[in-house]
Amino acid sequence: MLADQEVAIKLIINKMSLFCSMIKRNSFTVKEALEALKKYCAYQERCHQDVLNKLKSMGMIPEAIDQIVVELIGLGYLNESRFAKTFVSGKFRIKKWGRKRLISELQKRGLSKFTINEAINEISEAEYIEVFNALAEKRLEMIQADQKFTRKKKLANYLLYRGWESALVYDKVHELIR
Repeated sequence: MLADQEVAIKLIINKMSLFCSMIKRNSFTVKEALEALKKYCAYQERCHQDVLNKLKSMGMIPEAIDQIVVELIGLGYLNESRFAKTFVSGKFRIKKWGRKRLISELQKRGLSKFTINEAINEISEAEYIEVFNALAEKRLEMIQADQKFTRKKKLANYLLYRGWESALVYDKVHELIR
């Protein structure tokens, strides 16, 4: 009798997991998916890759994906140039990323070199150097190492990780720590 109860419990668990997986696999019509993606793109700027990943996660077929992407572009919800400029502006001004990191992140998202260069050129050279100098000086104050070499290494690693050019970084490190 105990074996029969175990079999029944296992059968119930299997049916419940099958039911749960069916609920998770929501199917969407093209119209429903388009409306969902309009909201998704209106919330913040998105690149084509973000939208494609979202549509694939929704279980859409390739023909529907193409149709929805074309529609979003036509309606102005999806614009790679606008995305790149917004992304660069935000990451540079808020997270203080350098050009190398910005370019790398945009390339990961599949943007063209032309679009990337167009967005990167939005940053003025004077503002770029000003942000870099302020970031380097602020970070140096936070480094608590006693040895000069350790302070130089920590500052350089921090700035390089954020994507600032190595020549700029090493010149600034030598200027600040003598």
